[in-house]
Amino acid sequence: MSDALPDVTTFRLTPEVVGPLRQGLSHVAVQTINAITASVPAYTEAFAGELGPTIEKAVRAALGTFLELVSRDTGPDWGAPLAPALEGAYALGRGEARNGRSLDALLSAYRLGARVAWRELAAISVRAGQPAATIAHFAELVFAYIDELSAASVAGHADELASTERERLRLLDQLTQALVAGEPEHVVLAAAERADWAAPQTLTAVLVPERSLRGVADLLDARALQRSEPGPGFGDMSLLLAPDAHGPARAPLMRLLRGHGVVVGPARPWLRARESVDRAARTLALPGLRVAGRVVDTEDHLAALVVTADPQALADLRAQVLAPLTGGTGAPPGKLVDTLRSWLRHQGRREEVAAELFIHPQTVRYRMTRLREIYGDRLTDPEWISAAAVVLTLPTLPARPPGRPPGRAAG
Repeated sequence: MSDALPDVTTFRLTPEVVGPLRQGLSHVAVQTINAITASVPAYTEAFAGELGPTIEKAVRAALGTFLELVSRDTGPDWGAPLAPALEGAYALGRGEARNGRSLDALLSAYRLGARVAWRELAAISVRAGQPAATIAHFAELVFAYIDELSAASVAGHADELASTERERLRLLDQLTQALVAGEPEHVVLAAAERADWAAPQTLTAVLVPERSLRGVADLLDARALQRSEPGPGFGDMSLLLAPDAHGPARAPLMRLLRGHGVVVGPARPWLRARESVDRAARTLALPGLRVAGRVVDTEDHLAALVVTADPQALADLRAQVLAPLTGGTGAPPGKLVDTLRSWLRHQGRREEVAAELFIHPQTVRYRMTRLREIYGDRLTDPEWISAAAVVLTLPTLPARPPGRPPGRAAG
């Protein structure tokens, strides 16, 4: 309540003064509506249509409430007559928000209505012989009353927007969960329809640190979906689904995300967004992956993703390749493993192996002689060389227990 409003109850008009005002109430309401219709275009159609009688009734009720306030005895229940008017103004503000309109037109209508109503009521008071001082004070009360109605409408408008936004975010979150969970197409389509979400051609998963979620989300298209709570395989990352970041649009997205420490999955048709999410999560789980401050493109790690798709198989293959070096027990000699790895990487070029390992070429020759004694003809077998290259050029990936979702592995 404003400081001016209590004056509405302390200033009391006599029944002799209020009587003519009540008799002229219908005329004042009509004049008020006509003025608003002529000067506030947004309400022209509303007044002319089915809402016209309803709005006229509401205007007449608001004016009647005002007269009741200034004509009743003061007391502890002085606010009782005002409550219905404030509730009506609050509901009007909510209605404007539901219809997608700002408060500009409504507040303009309030201001204009107050002027017209005061003009008509003052004319009646003058004809009734009210002194000028009384009429002037009466004007202050009219505008204080309108201020209260305006404030109630503003509150209703703000509450409706907040409620609508919460509901919109809830429905969008349901849509995001349906996509991430790989729900059937009809379920996802229904969720998109409930959220009134304009579907893009593609969605691209972006795993982003939780602390940066809001900032990164603000960089994306307004249709971007987000899941603020970490999901399986996301570690401490949150999920964004960026719309239409396929083809030529992918490079600008990557530039936009620089410095935020994100993992970006492939673009997929929006109904198959889970594929992008799964790949981003699997890339995040790659051992030794550095994300902090970088933009990690999953497309740069396809080979690693392929060969680590079955961690237990990779571990078995690694043990098989290194078995001759260990004799079946213990850890393989580190220097021989490093030399074999470099030899495979450089396709047997001794000078390059020596440069990479910071050793003399003769040392490389000695170690390779030892490796040939251990492996024999396998060092010339293309299939064995391919298998050895796979396990020796990748970090060790811990096996994952059955049924456990992919997550960040210890590097």
